[in-house]
Amino acid sequence: MADVLTPNIETKSEISYINPVFDSYFADPFACRFGPFFYAVGTGGAITDDNRVFQLLRSENLVDWTSLGLALIKPEGFEDGCYWAPEISEIDGTYYMVYSVGQGDKNHQIRVAAAPSPEGPYRDQGRLTDPQIPFAIDPHIYLHTDGHSYLYYATDFLDGDRPGTSLVVDRMISATQLAGQPVVVARATSDWQRYQSNRPIYGQTLDWHTLEGPSVVRREGKIYVFYSGGNWQNETYGVDFVSADHPLGQYTNTTQDRPRVLRTIPGKIEGPGHNSIVLGPDNQTLVAVYHAWNPDRSARLMRIDPIQWTPDGPVIDGPSLSQRSIFRHG
Repeated sequence: MADVLTPNIETKSEISYINPVFDSYFADPFACRFGPFFYAVGTGGAITDDNRVFQLLRSENLVDWTSLGLALIKPEGFEDGCYWAPEISEIDGTYYMVYSVGQGDKNHQIRVAAAPSPEGPYRDQGRLTDPQIPFAIDPHIYLHTDGHSYLYYATDFLDGDRPGTSLVVDRMISATQLAGQPVVVARATSDWQRYQSNRPIYGQTLDWHTLEGPSVVRREGKIYVFYSGGNWQNETYGVDFVSADHPLGQYTNTTQDRPRVLRTIPGKIEGPGHNSIVLGPDNQTLVAVYHAWNPDRSARLMRIDPIQWTPDGPVIDGPSLSQRSIFRHG
């Protein structure tokens, strides 16, 4: 998202919520706002279709959601592909969905689709990432104050002390083309970011680390890149951040021995992460929209909680376990 706006609000009314805010499978939730509505799109879903994928939701308050059906028409050649982590952005009056798709454990790439309305349907416009990159997932578009849009995504590195999936950023020449000069945003530096020890991958056996799910917000002249690390399947998964003055860096990485922004509450909430960030109904509060496992671990469900700012950086005030209130412009 772009700069955080904090206009004067004359009146506010309370909206109560209790997590999860959507009861069906909805992983990697991305929330955005166009006109009077919030929209959310995510991985998986209770409804299926041979020709479409990605359930799209609409809300007036971030709490009460209505399904609009499946938003993306599957591109030719990927009818049986695995799809995840979609996001929607508006560029020059057209709505673009960037998303991840792969075929089994191969050909993981980021593609872009377009629609005249945020409600779709979205039609594929082609591959965004370089075909020479064998693994690229979790795209996020950020519009900077220099007038350029930047695509953040996750890709694999085999070198260094902590090989694994890491974050990079590339400038967008247009909504359908990258400059092709990705810059490293963050690589693993801590044990909590380990995905799997002795993982057989790329013909090797490696202690594999994972950083994924980037989401960007700019505050007081500084860029904060939220990301999720660890293993999405268990309690190690959580959210941390890196920061910089410009999308192309250099980035400051001060992660510690556990995720600082959002993490598991043992025995209560497991695996919270892959968050997006949206300005709340009051046009003032930044809200994190993320997933976590339900109690029987059968689904990752969408949750919301406000972001707070501390001298050490952002934290998500959660995962919340009881009813809370958020505000909207009255």
